[in-house]
Amino acid sequence: MKTFLFSILLVCSTIRVNAAGEQNFYKASDPRFSFMGRVDFSNKDHPRCWVPGAQISFSFKGSSCTIVLTDEHLYGKNLNYIQLIVDGKYSRFKLLTPESKVSTGELIDGVHTVILCKSTETNIGYLQFNGVSCGELLPAPALPERKIECFGNSITCGTGSDMEEIPCGTGEWQDQHNAWMSYGAQTARALNAQYHLTSLSGIGLIHSCCNLDITMPQVYDKISLRENKLLWDFSRYQPDVVTICLGQNDGIQDRKTFCGAYVSFIQTLRKVYPRAQIVLLTSPMADSMLLRAMKSNLTEIAGQARINGDKKVSTYFFSRSYNSGCDTHPSLAEHKLIAGELTQYLKKKMHW
Repeated sequence: MKTFLFSILLVCSTIRVNAAGEQNFYKASDPRFSFMGRVDFSNKDHPRCWVPGAQISFSFKGSSCTIVLTDEHLYGKNLNYIQLIVDGKYSRFKLLTPESKVSTGELIDGVHTVILCKSTETNIGYLQFNGVSCGELLPAPALPERKIECFGNSITCGTGSDMEEIPCGTGEWQDQHNAWMSYGAQTARALNAQYHLTSLSGIGLIHSCCNLDITMPQVYDKISLRENKLLWDFSRYQPDVVTICLGQNDGIQDRKTFCGAYVSFIQTLRKVYPRAQIVLLTSPMADSMLLRAMKSNLTEIAGQARINGDKKVSTYFFSRSYNSGCDTHPSLAEHKLIAGELTQYLKKKMHW
């Protein structure tokens, strides 16, 4: 999507004055802000998030607002992208400076709703929310009651999907990330649910690629997955549905070893999510050989879980492979198709 409404201001810029008069600054700790995703609140005035799809939402009264952010700028080149959605209108852009003020630009004076979404993943570094300047901050709209959590790899992150502005093979690796339009996010919105994308490019169940020295069972409980740090408090978010989309980076492994590790991971998740429906997904990127192995393995894993007494484990096999994005990842159009498949399955499974 092209930027059509919003602008990024350097931190030294003057905050705009709206039609109602001088703007007020509201710290990030103000209870009228709403958060979604794994967020580190150890400093409540400056909460940080690493995971893709993490969101801050709020409403305000006035004709403009300015959001104050800090981007980690990891290695001086990993620049986070954000999505900004104002009254349902969407824009995506890169944070070019470590300290940024993101402005909505001039709006019709009145009540407006804002969502800010971290579109890039843990590998790109943290995004810190510092507060908002606006005429009057209002309570954010209530988040949906339904909750989904998606465990996965780069596919779940939305990596390599967005080629609308920067083609594959050009720019930086993160330039094609788009967590807001990932299959998990689109599925959740279609089902009127909150979502968490607990995902990291390259990660596997027992074998990760791309020089990763961690696997999902080691970092599933962290806020910053790549750094394997900051324990997540599972009481903050209890999903109704957990989807697991792992195995693409594992490749075809010893069946007994892989299935045993997967069953163990399900048992680990069940300890923190006692009521969730757990859905095991094939990889939307899988070639024919890997897909055959995954279908066979996931069928055995779900069957073993039921034998162990867990009746809330099921499987869903995607209808085909989706590889039109960068490095054979799903494209934006294909994420929409993947989400369509998963939405229909969950709607029926959960009676939503």
